[in-house]
Amino acid sequence: MLPLRIMKAKKNLLFIAALLVSNVLSAQVQPTWESINERGYPQWFSDAKLGIFIHWGVYSVPAYASLEGYAEWYYRGLMTNDDRKAFQERVYGKDFKYEDFAPMWKAELWDPDEWADLFKKSGAKYVLLVSKHHDGFCLWPSQYAPNWNSVDVGPHRDICGELTEAVRKQGIKMGFYYSLPEWTSPIHRWYEDPDENIGTYVDTHMIPQFKELITRYEPTVLFTDGEWRNSAEQWHATELISWYYNTVGDDAIVNDRWGNGGQHGFRTPEYSAGITLTDRPWAECRGLGRSFGLNRNEPLDNYLTSDELIRHFCVLVAAGGGMTLNVGPAADGEIPLLQQERLLDLGKWLDINGEAIYGTRPYKKFYEMKPVTVSRSDQRIDFDWKRNSPDPAISCDHFQAHWQGVFYCPADTYTFEIQTDDQARLVIDDKEVIDTQKGKTGKMKLAQGQHRIEVFYEEGDLEATIHLLWSSKTMEKQVMTNFQQGAMLPAMGLKATYTSEQPTVCYTQGKNALYAIALDYPEDQLILNIDEPAPSMKVRLLGTVKDLPWKYKDGQLFIDTSGLKYSDLRSTAAWVFKMK
Repeated sequence: MLPLRIMKAKKNLLFIAALLVSNVLSAQVQPTWESINERGYPQWFSDAKLGIFIHWGVYSVPAYASLEGYAEWYYRGLMTNDDRKAFQERVYGKDFKYEDFAPMWKAELWDPDEWADLFKKSGAKYVLLVSKHHDGFCLWPSQYAPNWNSVDVGPHRDICGELTEAVRKQGIKMGFYYSLPEWTSPIHRWYEDPDENIGTYVDTHMIPQFKELITRYEPTVLFTDGEWRNSAEQWHATELISWYYNTVGDDAIVNDRWGNGGQHGFRTPEYSAGITLTDRPWAECRGLGRSFGLNRNEPLDNYLTSDELIRHFCVLVAAGGGMTLNVGPAADGEIPLLQQERLLDLGKWLDINGEAIYGTRPYKKFYEMKPVTVSRSDQRIDFDWKRNSPDPAISCDHFQAHWQGVFYCPADTYTFEIQTDDQARLVIDDKEVIDTQKGKTGKMKLAQGQHRIEVFYEEGDLEATIHLLWSSKTMEKQVMTNFQQGAMLPAMGLKATYTSEQPTVCYTQGKNALYAIALDYPEDQLILNIDEPAPSMKVRLLGTVKDLPWKYKDGQLFIDTSGLKYSDLRSTAAWVFKMK
């Protein structure tokens, strides 16, 4: 038997060796997609489910965009002379420049600890601060942006540093959004200078600044953006991702926006109905309204209610994803009260139902679905729903529309056109004039009088637009109007029918339990199409102490909810039934 001191020395050596091996292994990520993908993704991110996005910067001073626009793209609006240019000249004067907003961003009411406390109460497990957006303004004292950062001008504070400290004190992981290109760089102006000439900018500005940010704060999450006009090779993606992983360590994770040809990163669908890909982690990024940066021009209807937010979050988690939910603070540093309320309501729901969310995995089926139909009158087919749907009851992706009615025209040969990013068909007098899969224009000779018209629209993913136009030798191209719903009716537009499928129950599983999240409260019973459970299974509504009766018949589980009283319900929006 070895002497005790030798045994201790040997154990110490083994510990040191193991530590060295661990360090070597964690530094083994090479600048290739194969090595980066082999390294994989940390489990904490898949377990976290909820993060907070923060868009706050110089653009928060004007805080203006169109009703559906991105306020953080304000500078781009000035570049293209859109309505933001007219707004700026009207409010601030014709000689006012975007750079003049920077001293006006004073952040005089900003308290990073208050923000961190709010995020903790929301149930978020990570925070993503926009450290630099496309305008190039940095929220830390970057030597690569002198007089264009939050320490040299405006707040005169290290926003990145102060918030990182406050967030980590709350036990929340800290991350940064970082824009790869810039609209304002004299080396390469994004969207203005040729994309292929970006090399000098990347080598002499972007890469050194990127490494400055990571080295200074070691963020656990990194969300890059603005990559889409260039390749992953031009952005040196594999070099930067591997360097970041080796610098920050095992908990570090990057997103998937690294240029064309990128093969790594958690997926980031934006303002969607969610995705169903499970090959890697994903989290939808979205605002409570339609903009990330605060848009003072945005109507209340654009904002998710607390109930809508909770239900949408459940839909994302059931499909194996999560949500990075954005707040857009005002220039003074206050998060608008409506946004705070939504976050706190989500946090209260998670306090009761979090065990069905955090650390869970998708069940073999994500949802129970129900068909939804909305009928109304539309005066014309001239829609740009962007990231929305025609009605809150309709899914924002994968919905259908059918318009039908009659219109009057003089005798002539007409050219019809459908402008859309999806699939549509035009039928007049039972004859197909346009099928956008074959072409987006069609001609038809029409006699004078009334003609029946039908338009069928199938929306896919992301943007949703459709415009129906017509023209002839005697009429300039224009949007069709003056429809009637029947030959004997006045001009009341088209009869419009919108349909989609929406989840009514979401499933998650974890901790040896299956959870059914009912998005519609089951008054008397909840019916689930799941595998037959063990006879000893107990069913309980989270937040209560009552075991609920159930039976299984013909492939369906029937949970008797009639015994639940209103006083038993501690949740709104969605109700979680635990089966274990």
